[in-house]
Amino acid sequence: MIDETVEEIQEMQTHSSSVVAVRATRALEELVDREFATVEEYVRSLERNGTVLRRANPSHASLQTAVREVVTAVEDADLDSVEAAKRHTREQIDAVVSRVEAAKRLAAENAADVLEDGATLLTHDYSSTVLEALEYATTAGKSFDVYITEARPRFIGRKTARRLAKMDNVDATLITDSAHGLSLEECDRVVVGMDCIVDETLYNRVGTFPIAATAAQLDVPVTVLGSASKIVEEGFVFENEYRAGSEVMPEPADGFAIENPNYDATPVELLESVVTDEGREYF
Repeated sequence: MIDETVEEIQEMQTHSSSVVAVRATRALEELVDREFATVEEYVRSLERNGTVLRRANPSHASLQTAVREVVTAVEDADLDSVEAAKRHTREQIDAVVSRVEAAKRLAAENAADVLEDGATLLTHDYSSTVLEALEYATTAGKSFDVYITEARPRFIGRKTARRLAKMDNVDATLITDSAHGLSLEECDRVVVGMDCIVDETLYNRVGTFPIAATAAQLDVPVTVLGSASKIVEEGFVFENEYRAGSEVMPEPADGFAIENPNYDATPVELLESVVTDEGREYF
């Protein structure tokens, strides 16, 4: 399961970072079903597999934090039997997953209060927190027009558009990434998720930076949604990922290179606010 989860994480381009964190954390449950002679052997295996899972996507702060929390809790518990270590592992996995899911839910609830009834919004990529916020807001009777960028080259925005099309009180329109400047002229707010915020910089799906920069030029506020655990003060260095060039152009590149970065960096001064499970912070 762990090897399969590592492969899934490396290929996950249509899942939010909270989903990735939960998948990685749950994968550690595989070790509970294995046989170990000593607690030390079990803990070493937990450490080793935790490292493998974290390396599967070093850019995801929530994945890094969630897996590290489980491993550290078991290491520090000083348990006297393998069964006790396994039991403590299950408890910690359940606790961490519950915190991740509760934080995302509360961030979405807080964001639903921020979104103005009748607003025209623009969103980019696929964020489960953004979708959940819109679900809460529309259930409360609010309505929205929403522009969704395609998020090339994997066209992840299409998944967002399909989800929004099924919501009552949402009029969804899919646009090309390069059309965001035109659509922003009609928008009241940009709403996006986040991979993480580190050192006054938002890291999110590539294309977020030009959207935020254009929005600033047009005086359209940008609001970022996500759990507070994704705002990292120290102990984490963001590493960008570069996907295969074949995602951009399936035929071989003849005489030129192809770069396909997964994320870009947006200075937080381009944001109006960040809404998390702990509330709303203005910039």
